[in-house]
Amino acid sequence: MAKKDRTTEAASEKDREKWMARFQVRLARQPGVDRAVVLRAVEEVTTHCATTGEHPRTAFGEPDPYAEQTAARLVPKDRAARARRRDAVVDAVGTVLAKAGDLAGL
Repeated sequence: MAKKDRTTEAASEKDREKWMARFQVRLARQPGVDRAVVLRAVEEVTTHCATTGEHPRTAFGEPDPYAEQTAARLVPKDRAARARRRDAVVDAVGTVLAKAGDLAGL
């Protein structure tokens, strides 16, 4: 294999790894997503790409929207709704605590 081919192959592999890392992070941040969902999704992408030889970007598009689509497909709607409500409460409590801290600093 020529040096140029190895360099191109290494760059392509690095791009695949970046795509997968971003996909995993974005997927994990979706409401209701747990470790099992991330592992299942990663296995699906990895298997597809190994079978077809496609780059994940070619097969699935950009990682952010694909993470959202995957979460919508793999996470039950009621679990995602509960997670959104929980996140809203946590955000509200954080805001109140921050304001209380600001007032105490007066």
